[in-house]
Amino acid sequence: MIITGSIITAIVVLLVISLILFYNGMVKGRNMVEEAWSGISVQLKRRHDLVPVLVNSVKGYMTHEQETLTRIAEMRANAVSASSSGSVQAIAHAENQLMGALRSLFAVSENYPDLRANENFMQLQEQLSLLEDEIQLSRRYYNGTARDQNNRVLQFPGNLVARAFGFARVEYFELADPSEAEAPEVKF
Repeated sequence: MIITGSIITAIVVLLVISLILFYNGMVKGRNMVEEAWSGISVQLKRRHDLVPVLVNSVKGYMTHEQETLTRIAEMRANAVSASSSGSVQAIAHAENQLMGALRSLFAVSENYPDLRANENFMQLQEQLSLLEDEIQLSRRYYNGTARDQNNRVLQFPGNLVARAFGFARVEYFELADPSEAEAPEVKF
């Protein structure tokens, strides 16, 4: 009787310890996903702040390209408002549209040799290029933490703990349209 009681107690203790470890792992994973998303948010905010400066530096040169500049302003506004939605897919879609509008700006800038020679424009273009690299790195880190968290939440027996404590699958930050995967063409 004592041995049976000890075995049952040991099993219960092991189950409780396992439950605690699974729960703590999921909390750690959720915190890593949130931290990774914070990194993306910082980079997107930097992009949002850089776009008006870029547009203003271009306005004087591109008097005939008002439609392009207006579209960039609209896409930036959409991206800023999507950031407050909390939906990873909505943010990714808006950011991809903004990047497409910026690509068209750089394509159109080819028609303006004075603009391409402008040091201010060149610095802004370089900053944007570096910023895009940072966003890409942040997105890869976020997607890696999202993958790890999804593995914890979806695999057995973690899925039992996840369901009991309200942990859910995390969305990836992906390109909405495969055509957006193409690198922007920037010529000097």
